[in-house]
Amino acid sequence: MDRKVDKPAKGKRAAAGRAAKPRSASAERVRRHRDKMKALGLKPVTIWVPDVDTPEFKEQIARAVAVINADEESRRVLEGMLELGDFSDWQ
Repeated sequence: MDRKVDKPAKGKRAAAGRAAKPRSASAERVRRHRDKMKALGLKPVTIWVPDVDTPEFKEQIARAVAVINADEESRRVLEGMLELGDFSDWQ
């Protein structure tokens, strides 16, 4: 579905002496977007987050909730926060 662009790929692959192949239109859009973001002083990063569907994560959350619920001071703080909150627009 992507249109081929006449512009050859740059970078390590092209420098390795292999024949450069044209980029697809979507690859060219991604390159332009990345160049734009870099010009704004931003850089791409990968963020790893816990897999919330694993049994280990669910057990860890259950333990943390049990600790909070068992502590009277934590319970008072949570109840106070709920009293201050406006939940009238929640469905």
